[in-house]
Amino acid sequence: MENTLMILLKNSKQYFLLLLVLCFLPLFTSGQNLLPPIYNYNLLEYQGGSKNWDLTTNSKGELFVANNKGLLYYDGERWVLNKLPNSTIIRSVLAVGNRIYTGSYEEFGYWEKKNAIFEYTSLTHLIKEHLFTSEEFWEILPVGNAIFFRSFSSIYIYEDEEIKVVDPKEVISDFIWYKDRMIVAASEEGLFELKDNSLIPIKNQDELIGKMVTDMELVDGKLMVGTKLNGCYLFENDTLIAWNKKLNEELKEHQLNKILRLDNGKIAFGTIKNGVYLYDGQTMESRILNKKAGLQNNTLLSMLQYKDQLWLGLDNGLGRVQLNSPITYYTDNSGSLGTVYDIKIFNDRLYLGSNTGVFYFEDDVLKFIEGSQGHVWDLEIVDGDLLCGHNTGTFRIFNGSLEKISEVSGGYEIIKIPEQNKTYIQGTYNGLAKYRGQENGKWEITKVVGINFPIKQLCFESTNILWAVHPYKGFYRIHLDDAYQNVTKIEQFNGEYVPSNYNVKIHKIKNQIIFNIEGIWYKYDSILGEIHLFDEFQRFNGNEILSFDESHFWFVANEDMEEIIYTDLKSDSLAITDLNLRERLVPDSHNIVKINDSTSFIALSDGFGKINIAEQKRQLEAIVLPVPEINLLKTEKYDYAINGVNLDITYKDSRILDIDFSSPKLIQARYFYELSGPQNYSEYVENGSVSFQNLSYGDYQFNVSTVGVDNKISPSRSIEFTIAPPWYLSNISIAIYIGIIIGSVFSVRWYNRRKLLRKQKELEDRMQKEQEKRLASLEKEKLAKEIKLKQNELASTTLNIAKKNEMLLELKNMLLVDKDKFANSQKYRLFLKKLNNSVMDKEDWKRFEVSFKELHEDFFERLLAQYPRLTSKDLKLCAYLKMNLSTKEIAPLMAITIRGVEIHRYRLRKKLKIDNSENLSNFLITF
Repeated sequence: MENTLMILLKNSKQYFLLLLVLCFLPLFTSGQNLLPPIYNYNLLEYQGGSKNWDLTTNSKGELFVANNKGLLYYDGERWVLNKLPNSTIIRSVLAVGNRIYTGSYEEFGYWEKKNAIFEYTSLTHLIKEHLFTSEEFWEILPVGNAIFFRSFSSIYIYEDEEIKVVDPKEVISDFIWYKDRMIVAASEEGLFELKDNSLIPIKNQDELIGKMVTDMELVDGKLMVGTKLNGCYLFENDTLIAWNKKLNEELKEHQLNKILRLDNGKIAFGTIKNGVYLYDGQTMESRILNKKAGLQNNTLLSMLQYKDQLWLGLDNGLGRVQLNSPITYYTDNSGSLGTVYDIKIFNDRLYLGSNTGVFYFEDDVLKFIEGSQGHVWDLEIVDGDLLCGHNTGTFRIFNGSLEKISEVSGGYEIIKIPEQNKTYIQGTYNGLAKYRGQENGKWEITKVVGINFPIKQLCFESTNILWAVHPYKGFYRIHLDDAYQNVTKIEQFNGEYVPSNYNVKIHKIKNQIIFNIEGIWYKYDSILGEIHLFDEFQRFNGNEILSFDESHFWFVANEDMEEIIYTDLKSDSLAITDLNLRERLVPDSHNIVKINDSTSFIALSDGFGKINIAEQKRQLEAIVLPVPEINLLKTEKYDYAINGVNLDITYKDSRILDIDFSSPKLIQARYFYELSGPQNYSEYVENGSVSFQNLSYGDYQFNVSTVGVDNKISPSRSIEFTIAPPWYLSNISIAIYIGIIIGSVFSVRWYNRRKLLRKQKELEDRMQKEQEKRLASLEKEKLAKEIKLKQNELASTTLNIAKKNEMLLELKNMLLVDKDKFANSQKYRLFLKKLNNSVMDKEDWKRFEVSFKELHEDFFERLLAQYPRLTSKDLKLCAYLKMNLSTKEIAPLMAITIRGVEIHRYRLRKKLKIDNSENLSNFLITF
């Protein structure tokens, strides 16, 4: 290689030509294998029949399909099957204004949308004096204000609510309006012109005699006539010539069925056996969209272009192709390629490293390099050699063959050692390997001593310090000796800023060591020897770097992969949200290879893609995002058509609200919606429906916009709806509640008044009772005082009697002692008698008894009632004992001695049957 370059350098012209080839060749390498995105719709998705005979779109971009089971309608998000009253196959369809014309078996008419439902109106009742002869209507053509319906036997012209019938003897296989003439293809009899309801043969049709014409199309002012098995012809100025192109032979082989001129000047040829050929008249090349390229099958029944979308009606399903996509794909539907991990262009040949081996393209054919079976991790051009880091070792690839140069298994990544010539370090399954290029073109490979764990990613901090990432156990800072043969020191980082050791990514960006750990960006501070947050990249948290160079970075989200970002970290930024691309990225092994400033290759799970950034930017600048259509608001019971007026929804029906919207002008549209009202919601969504549950009652406004691939938002479409309050909050209910409240107020007031009166009465009663209680207390106190007074009086009376009797008894005793001193005995006895009468004075007892009974009213009665044997003398003793008088005090009152009192007490105890252990006075006091 080097010798060849030296020879070329001797000649400046040759050198200049070499530079041109090296610059521009990558742009065209495998160009024919790179196809625009293909989106397939199968029977399970659109819920119709397998065959799709014709296609049309209205001004909104909504698709209508003539299907085996009826009319398919697609608003960009949802499919709806509309069946004819007789449920026959629909063969043709055409959108004109608000009408959708269809043709079927012995039936044609039109559909109109009313309240979100398509209603059918038949036109066959307008046919006069003509009977159908088992006709099916295969084509509908608008000409001025007239609509032409074609069967194989007749042409029906609908205009001004009348139908004219042209009934030629020829079999009609196609017709077209060409230069103000209606050209009719009569099966194998050539071309005719329809004049005055008759078919007039056109001259110079010998070439078409015996050849079945299947379709006709205007191409560059000429009429291209396609035949079933004999290719295409060009008709101009009543002259027919064969279309002598190389592609014509393939069309003959694969049975041409449909022709469609595309807006970009290319021609689409639909075949029965090999899908669609996209022919470019300038390059004279064509790209094939067939089953191998991703279509569901190879039999093309109908084609339609709407803006940059090519709709394909297939024998089994539907296809949709984005014609001008800045992202094109190579897809291996066979599965032999597997998941692509790396891509390289070497010696004008595109190489792919996948989990099944190494592949390359030769003459647009993908070929496998024998012996490369196994997982390929890395393809790298190193000093003029293409090296392959493989599961079983490292290989050199040359001219489609392999040469094993290293037995060290698992070549993850190889990088150049700074300031060293032809010297590289490779991370492998069990450590590091050093590569050194020899003068003879061979490689000297030695294992670096001191490290034996797998190294998936490498990055030099300086000439002798290497950062290495373990697949599962974090990252290391490795110090190497000057010969790069031995590891002198290994530093491992843990702690606050190392939240996980799994799937760490490392990069050297502008002489800084940068890490992505669990989606968070960090950097190494070489001065402090610590890991810190990388502030400049915090806005890209959650994203990994796909690739970068001196000016731009490619980012992709770690998990959900919602978008790919291409940015210079300043003003130039582009977000790519293509779903087809995002769904096919390889998780944790993203890889993008820059070809030039505007073109890059990206590795995918089933092939690879090419991204044209310049074209992407140009389209974004030119695109005007369409305003989405709001199609329907649905509840569990009712569907509300959107007609621009406020929608009233009962609270009972508002438990679940679904709002359907669409943007048929976009492929896989994204939306942003906002709901404002008593409850507010907003979100980005990738399907044309949102559901709300249990919304509060009130007035709402729903706004929805489409979102471009760069996340720009279109103007919004809006609807307003009102959710009525629940029955218990309706006007009638509120009136009832007000009545109840007013009634409650009066009831409470009445109740409080009653309660107040009751409380007042209770208070008065309580005050009266307290007053009575106080009076009773006063009365009691008065009574107590009176009792006390009486007690005192009784005590005083008793004491006076006792002292009197005591004095009289003492006087009597003195007289008895001095008896002999009295000379007159009669006077002596009279004196003693008076003394005795004074002692035993009944008046004293009566006064005592009265006073005693005032204090102890029924004492004697109760005592006699219980002890009837008691004498009056016993009652006297009981009275004195109840007054708690002592024996000494009782003796003079009873005019007996103390001994006599004791004896009397003893006898009284017996009569009262009181035990000796019980106190007699206490008994009587408590009786």
